[in-house]
Amino acid sequence: MGMTEPNRSTPSALPEEKKTEAHRQDDQTVEDNAPPESVASGTGGEETDDSKPGLPLSKARAIALVATVTGASFLNTLSIQSVVIILPQIGDDLGIPESRLQWVVSAYSLTFGCLLLLWGRIADIIGKRTIFISGSAFVAVAMIANPFLPNEIAFDLFRGLQGIGAAANVPTAIGILGTTFPPGKAKNYAFSAYAAGAPLGSVFGNLLAGIIASYANWRWVFGATGGLAIVVTAAGIFCVPPPPPSAVSSKKSTASLLKDIDWIGGFLVTAGLLAFMFALTQGNVVGWSTVWIYMLIGIAVLLLGIFVAWQWYQERHMTRAPLMKVSMFKNHRFSAALAIMGTFFGYFNNFLVLATFFWQDFQGLSALQTTLRFIPTGATGFIVAFIMSHLVSRLPTWMLLLFGNFTASMSCLLFSIPIPPDTSYFAFGFPAMILAVIGADISWPCLTLFTSKSLPQADQAMGGALINAMGQIGRSISLAIMTAIQTGVMASQRGLPVEQSGGIEAWEPASLAGLRAGNWFGFGLGLFCMALVAISFRGTGIVGKIEKPVRSDGEEGIMNEEDTSHRR
Repeated sequence: MGMTEPNRSTPSALPEEKKTEAHRQDDQTVEDNAPPESVASGTGGEETDDSKPGLPLSKARAIALVATVTGASFLNTLSIQSVVIILPQIGDDLGIPESRLQWVVSAYSLTFGCLLLLWGRIADIIGKRTIFISGSAFVAVAMIANPFLPNEIAFDLFRGLQGIGAAANVPTAIGILGTTFPPGKAKNYAFSAYAAGAPLGSVFGNLLAGIIASYANWRWVFGATGGLAIVVTAAGIFCVPPPPPSAVSSKKSTASLLKDIDWIGGFLVTAGLLAFMFALTQGNVVGWSTVWIYMLIGIAVLLLGIFVAWQWYQERHMTRAPLMKVSMFKNHRFSAALAIMGTFFGYFNNFLVLATFFWQDFQGLSALQTTLRFIPTGATGFIVAFIMSHLVSRLPTWMLLLFGNFTASMSCLLFSIPIPPDTSYFAFGFPAMILAVIGADISWPCLTLFTSKSLPQADQAMGGALINAMGQIGRSISLAIMTAIQTGVMASQRGLPVEQSGGIEAWEPASLAGLRAGNWFGFGLGLFCMALVAISFRGTGIVGKIEKPVRSDGEEGIMNEEDTSHRR
């Protein structure tokens, strides 16, 4: 995809007279803008032959490439969810008190969520292949080192380092897909597979940690995830196409390219997100009546506000391209897609957390027994991902997003209504898990593909960073609110102040009421997403439809029928 013609309305296109020389140079310095290898896509609604003779990228190599970048998305959520299951064992071995145990997870989430935008822009300027491989290698080293660290501080530090590496390779993976595959059947398959990686990673994180924790030392969880990170790194070296020779010879030096990066904007957005997510993380630990929590949120809002103003100023008055083009948000459907991503990821993640609490803490099941209840979601995820690769080119976007959010919200509803907690797993737990993964594997391909089609090739990694950052922000906000609701309900049922309410107790009515309240909140977020889809995506076409090229050089325009009908 590339910048569309000036008279076409896209969220990132600027009038030609205002498009600075730096913007043009930025487009030219990206090593992936004109990848030498691409997959045939055909035209119209015809099936395509991805192994068509004469194309440098064979079907086998295309599959290997998709599997490689999907591995980065899978590894990201796998490394988060697997650690959640083994937190008690980590705390016991390293002597970490329960009040600080959540930092084993939060250290990763904070660095990952806060550095996504900066790494996305660096990848677009320096080169997606280079950043993907480097980020994956960084994750592998930090993961393998983690189980050998003897104390809490070092352990949390290396968890944060893992998040830094993941922030580099996850958004870059989307950028690689967006610049390698032209519109068509192959691109639909690629994005459907990639989008399935994140929810499947969450599911298999439970399976991996549960099995290892039951039969071996918890440190082997990091050994397994570190081994997978090594595989992703090696696969990236061999499977991600290198830049064309012409791009390599014409590129500026790395030092010169680094000067093109908006480091001021990178500092502002990273510091703002760090302050915001840190406040949300600590709010449920120290209590929401603590003054410094609100002061930190205020500082975060101020920094993020300055960041937006700085990006707006750079885009209009400076020669250097901004970290993030504010003009892309003029497209209301693009903005709505990001909002839906954040909200959906929030309540989907909450459902997985609450389901784990219900079986492991409330029903008192072992880690392995809890793990077995997640197995159906893994099998279902593979099936739905395959089906979605076909549906995304046949059904309207609004219909898929509406149905995806409906099924995911139904999973929250099944855990909210007063079904006796000793009811058979197959009566409500099993269908809830199936519905949750169906919703995820339907919604995420639509949102990631829509984001890719909404941005030019020069901003593909930034698009991946935006959609992942929104997912992390949505997760942090919804988890904080859900925890506050759950804790408040349990405290009310027990007749105690929130600070003294304690945790979940096995088969206690107050604990069950708190879990159900958290799922009611998730169901409400699902309804909000459906309303947002109905309002913002009404009248959209098919996101995976093979469009005719809008320019002679094959560049791709935005997936927005309403906006492309207007002229500047």
